[in-house]
Amino acid sequence: MSDHDFSELETRLGRGFDNPSLLLRALTHSSLSGGAGEGDAPVRDLERLEFLGDRVLGLLTAEELFRRYPDFEEGDLAPRLNALVRKETCAKAALYFGVDRFILMSEWEEGAGGRKKTAILGDVMEALLGALFIDGGLDAARRVYERYWTPNLEALARVHRDPKTELQEWSQRRKLGAPDYEVIDAEGPAHAPAFTVEARIKGFRPAAGEGRSKRAAQMAAARAFLVRENIWTDND
Repeated sequence: MSDHDFSELETRLGRGFDNPSLLLRALTHSSLSGGAGEGDAPVRDLERLEFLGDRVLGLLTAEELFRRYPDFEEGDLAPRLNALVRKETCAKAALYFGVDRFILMSEWEEGAGGRKKTAILGDVMEALLGALFIDGGLDAARRVYERYWTPNLEALARVHRDPKTELQEWSQRRKLGAPDYEVIDAEGPAHAPAFTVEARIKGFRPAAGEGRSKRAAQMAAARAFLVRENIWTDND
């Protein structure tokens, strides 16, 4: 394994490893853990580095959100953090850096499509952040974070947020306060009610939405407001 050349990946990451064995370990999938030959030392896979990298990613994300949104409360920051540290987000980062081509795994795992599996890609990306942290400290991990997460932060966080959260954060960023939701119509029998709700923000026309519950109608109203103001598209 020591013969592997990861110089291209190091270039993509923007940093060469002082301790190449850390990079090797971060790229070694657990499917190789039992693959050492007789008399060989057990293969050291990425799992411990993944454990560390998950915490490094959480710290870097919390730091970035704290800095970028000084007026947000914890309840506004938490959904963004959760979206940014998800395995799916880490897998996207791995593909961005071309990590999939460098993962070391068993022939069976590779034949099963392991290089494109979200779980594996996400694990390896977290392990790389852990390896960077050990090799060069938090600044080394931060530099990689700033190449992918920081410039894409809004888009990555938004994918997993609901319309009410999106509208509230949009309104708060503009110092307009939280949106108000008012029920303007309620009809239908008790077992199948229908609500119409307006989302209201000072200085803007209300936007209406309908739903079988007040919450669903609020979501629809928030989405209508966002689409009308070109904050979201109908495909979001």
